[in-house]
Amino acid sequence: MVATPEKLQHTHEHLPGHDRVAVLLMGYGEVETYEDFANYNEQALNLLTAKFAPVPTWIYPPLGKLLALFDRHEWGHTHHDFISPHNAIFERQRAGIEHELQHKWGGGVQVFKAFNFCAPFLPKQVLAELKNQGFEKILIYPLLVVDSIFTSGIAIEQVNNALAELANGDEHWVKGMRYIPSFYNEPEYINLMARLVEEKINSDLADAYLPSQIGIVLMNHGCPHKAKGFTSGIDESQALYELVREKLINRYPLISVGWLNHHTPLIEWTQPNATQAAKNIIQLGAEVVIFMPIGFATENHETLLDVHHIIHVLEKQHPNVDYLQMACVNDNPQFLDMAAEWANGHIAELMQEEAKEVNVQLPLTHHHHHHH
Repeated sequence: MVATPEKLQHTHEHLPGHDRVAVLLMGYGEVETYEDFANYNEQALNLLTAKFAPVPTWIYPPLGKLLALFDRHEWGHTHHDFISPHNAIFERQRAGIEHELQHKWGGGVQVFKAFNFCAPFLPKQVLAELKNQGFEKILIYPLLVVDSIFTSGIAIEQVNNALAELANGDEHWVKGMRYIPSFYNEPEYINLMARLVEEKINSDLADAYLPSQIGIVLMNHGCPHKAKGFTSGIDESQALYELVREKLINRYPLISVGWLNHHTPLIEWTQPNATQAAKNIIQLGAEVVIFMPIGFATENHETLLDVHHIIHVLEKQHPNVDYLQMACVNDNPQFLDMAAEWANGHIAELMQEEAKEVNVQLPLTHHHHHHH
């Protein structure tokens, strides 16, 4: 009898722990009700701002509430009660990646989502569930294009906090662990980004514009220049941009990076921002500008509202130019294929690895040698 993935689905409860791997797919998560804004902002400030600005912790709760008022205004009044599609898209990404992985590995591999800022999927809640289900091997997989202290860095920070909370007894419950930091330089991702832009041009623009009149703004997540020496994401984002640009530049000469920065005072952000980038290529004769998010895998309020707002501003200043806003890669089947493929090698390693027992009672502090 052949064990198809469907059959395995029902038997995986009986698999020994070392034949199972939990893939922890991590994303930001976005609030879907306005009541959650203040709490979300406080969490985000706590984890993010602390990495590059000297902000005292007492300021987080009031600042979170203040920002919630701005958000409430922006999302509610300016954008007709906008609800972010991020979490729904992320769930489709999780399900799609799990489908691909179970096709190869069977039900012993499961994919769980964790959001940095959204209950009930906070990393500590999800890890408690993994422990509960008897998983001993974990692949930590932030579904983020670029590695930085603000992306995978906070993911690991939250995982470590949760693991410290969940430790009990002498021996740690986690016996094997792997990590995928980012995929900014994966050739399949680069090719997909370029191909999506080309397909959009061919279907919507090629008949009306010459290639030299088509401007392309490739949007990266903005990065602060100073992050206390943490990896700030600039290098990988820059490399990602160059790789995608290289695929398009011979056919479409007007290409610029556009950084989606946050409006944080006193912080020096990556330039040009997406607005400036568009103005620059309009000055060089672009008659249509395409905005393509390459530094984001999942749609969110930045790729939707911020870009919407940028286009609105540009339409006022350059009314005779056309603007086209493209979607993130989201649950594109080719993307979910490649995202699963990037996990396969790590899952194989975890499967083959002997379960390592980590004795919680043996940290270095217990046997320091004093040198006199």
